[in-house]
Amino acid sequence: MRSVFPPDSSTPRGPRVSFRAIASAASILRCVLTAGLLLCLGPQGSAQRLSPLAPAPDWKELEPFQETITRPEFMQLLEKVYAPNEAARGLITVGETAAIIRTSLHPPAEVQLRFASESAGAKPPPRYWRPASTLGPAPAGRPLDSVKIALDPGHLGGDWAKMEERWFQVGSSKPVAEGEMTLRVAQLLAPQLRALGAEVLFVREKLGPTSPNQPETLREAARAELALQGITHPRLTYNAAQKDDPTRGQTVQWQSELLFYRIGEIRHRAEVVNETLQPDLVLCIHFNAEGWGGDPLNPEFVPRNHLHLLVNGAYSAGELRFDDQRHDFLMKLLNRSHAEELAASESVAAALSAGANLPPYRYPTPNARPVGATPFVWARNLLANRLYRAPVVFLEPYVMNSEELWARVQAGEYDGERLVAGVRRKDLFREYADAVAVGLAEYYGKARGTR
Repeated sequence: MRSVFPPDSSTPRGPRVSFRAIASAASILRCVLTAGLLLCLGPQGSAQRLSPLAPAPDWKELEPFQETITRPEFMQLLEKVYAPNEAARGLITVGETAAIIRTSLHPPAEVQLRFASESAGAKPPPRYWRPASTLGPAPAGRPLDSVKIALDPGHLGGDWAKMEERWFQVGSSKPVAEGEMTLRVAQLLAPQLRALGAEVLFVREKLGPTSPNQPETLREAARAELALQGITHPRLTYNAAQKDDPTRGQTVQWQSELLFYRIGEIRHRAEVVNETLQPDLVLCIHFNAEGWGGDPLNPEFVPRNHLHLLVNGAYSAGELRFDDQRHDFLMKLLNRSHAEELAASESVAAALSAGANLPPYRYPTPNARPVGATPFVWARNLLANRLYRAPVVFLEPYVMNSEELWARVQAGEYDGERLVAGVRRKDLFREYADAVAVGLAEYYGKARGTR
């Protein structure tokens, strides 16, 4: 079995910023490495701690949210969804009438967010997306009427599949490539959603990246990331044929590729979602995977096959010490995307569980937290569900490196049902798409009613 496949496609992967803006910011900011932190010094000498490729946050974006949320609602979202276990302690101080938010730690800087009066009611939060409950009754048979849904097939596929480590092959069999599989699901799902009345928008419509940038444009950023790891004189390239080279992650080539497909690509998609598409809901379509074991050149199938969905939340104290992540999580909290994300995700999860007969996955690590009334939905801070300002349903059904899923990929697409891996069922891609369409139709149908 040959493989370049990592354990989990839920790896964290985003403000409305283009790569042009990043390049412009790079010409203005002077970044230094000190005490293990990347600190960027602006024109006034203020320092910011930023995530890879993140622009300096625009804290003026909080101003339109003044008096749009009451103190109890802010506290509930802060403590139960976004920053559990006092993750925002020392960063956000909540008073009776306002919250004091640290915008920079070095030197200290802050802004005030005023709460709405509970008696007077809150102003509506500014946002480009529309909750299902505000859309009004839908025509019979068209519960998604006028709903703008963006389909975001995860990863890249094609010539990029091996670079992004979403590919494996058993002997000379059909390769399993996540970026190609997610695109096929989106292609099957789109006409179903349109038939239900939705306006369907694609974040990625073909194999390959959506960003015009290449790994070569990120070499200096890669050097900066390596410097943060204490590698000040890195090798330029690695030997692509040596898959088990434990030091290839210390090369400029490897780091620039990682920044390209895992971070830069998602940031570009966020720009498209927030500035151009502006949907009511984003479906991030993925397949899951588990660890291969100790030998990457001789991996084995895993026996498990399961399902979970992710909504934004469960930030750690360490993540919130990055100025950009602190800003971005507040934008998600204040635009109230959580309720919509959770309700839509629970409906889709129920349909997927029934259609695919998958049990829930349970995170063994503290970077995710169960939310809602079902065992299928978890809160987790991913780059996409953080940066996409619209509600995001982040799908992680199936385990690609299970023998059952491998057999279903080999079976390909077919009409009706067929006996595959000992069970009679639809083809994998149709089953996935059908279940998501059913879940969304049920959610919007209940939220809107019919006229």
